[in-house]
Amino acid sequence: MDETDLNATPPAPTLGQAFWYWLRLGFISFGGPAGQIAIMHQDLVERRRWISENRFLHALNYCMLLPGPEAQQLAIYLGWLLHRTWGGIVAGCLFVLPSLFILIGLSWVYLAFGEVPAVAGLLYGIKPAVTAIVVSAAHRIGSRALKNNLLWGIAVVAFIGIYALQLPFPLIVLAAGLAGYIGGRVAPEKFALGGAHGTAEKAYGPALIDDATPTPAHALFRWTRLLRVVLVSLGLWLAGIGALVWVYGWDGVLTQMAWFFTKAALLTFGGAYAVLPYVYQGAVERFHWLSAAQIIDGLALGETTPGPLIMVVAFVGFVGGWTQAIFGTASLFLSGAVAATVVTYFTFLPSFFFILAGGPFIESTHGNLKFTAPLTAITAAVVGVIANLALFFVYHVLWPKGLAGAFEWASLLIGLAAGVAIVRFKLGVIPVIAGCGALGLLWQLAR
Repeated sequence: MDETDLNATPPAPTLGQAFWYWLRLGFISFGGPAGQIAIMHQDLVERRRWISENRFLHALNYCMLLPGPEAQQLAIYLGWLLHRTWGGIVAGCLFVLPSLFILIGLSWVYLAFGEVPAVAGLLYGIKPAVTAIVVSAAHRIGSRALKNNLLWGIAVVAFIGIYALQLPFPLIVLAAGLAGYIGGRVAPEKFALGGAHGTAEKAYGPALIDDATPTPAHALFRWTRLLRVVLVSLGLWLAGIGALVWVYGWDGVLTQMAWFFTKAALLTFGGAYAVLPYVYQGAVERFHWLSAAQIIDGLALGETTPGPLIMVVAFVGFVGGWTQAIFGTASLFLSGAVAATVVTYFTFLPSFFFILAGGPFIESTHGNLKFTAPLTAITAAVVGVIANLALFFVYHVLWPKGLAGAFEWASLLIGLAAGVAIVRFKLGVIPVIAGCGALGLLWQLAR
């Protein structure tokens, strides 16, 4: 779609035009949530002017309060605001489907050819790069979230809880939320950090949905509509898990994946890095769907694909379906692909519910949403959880065979190079991953 006169309101896009935009976004949305949100802002606010910056940030602030991938939820919100329920469904699905298909293909290559020297060399270089990315994420989120000693204390306690005491991630989230609820009343100034995205500073010309544009009729809050969204969403979830229970029983692998990742979807405060420890506890330690080394490899693959980083759960599902041979040893690819699809369905279904149910209420309050005290405390706890994840990665990458094994000096050097590239030179994830993969391949060929 071409740029329009900056003094004129742009024409309303058709659902077909929006479809092609969301499909394109699904293939180019690299860079994690920050990069994906930046792409949508540039396209929808600055260039196409489908929505004003204030309305964009208003929607984003709501998505930041929710569990789940905020960039995908923002796409659902904007798609819904523009083209009703089907617009939201199209935007949300196309944000995820390209990365699902790509990850199914990469997961198959990983399991079928992972021992091939060239593939092993690439993964050898990518894993320390991902470790550097996680470490930088912990630093970046911590520098924004931990604004006082009290929040630092919550982060430290969360780190100790998950690292030393091995407490489950949901318990840490609940405890942090309770601490924030109490702290917000005892010391409100410690938790009143405000929104994370600031206010609009630039004008790009009139937008199709501008600051003063009345809320579209379909976006007005109605109790009957809310009830319909709740019933349909619950029905879709019950139909899915009910069918799995009917065919495989409650203890079946696919049924347990559906139930486990439904819970994970409701606990992803802080994004993919925060929920990975919970996925690790369940998928690796409890269900044994994959190994600790494999989940690191999965995150490495997830970093190289478009879409939400939480799509690493599709890799977990694929490997789990493959190793459990759900449909027999002669149908390992089918087992993995079906498991990855089931996991993706139950991970992302709640996001559609949150937006389609809560969007009309948010549209009725055109003010800046602020983080509540409980959410501020949860965000601080998430920093501690991500720090634990970073330590986990450092250990398994530098000592892949345990402390008694050899120290991987090459991995350390590649990881340091990745860290310098990210922090000092501000390079994006894709060039860093590609460069480190090439270094790993050269090291594999040299030794």
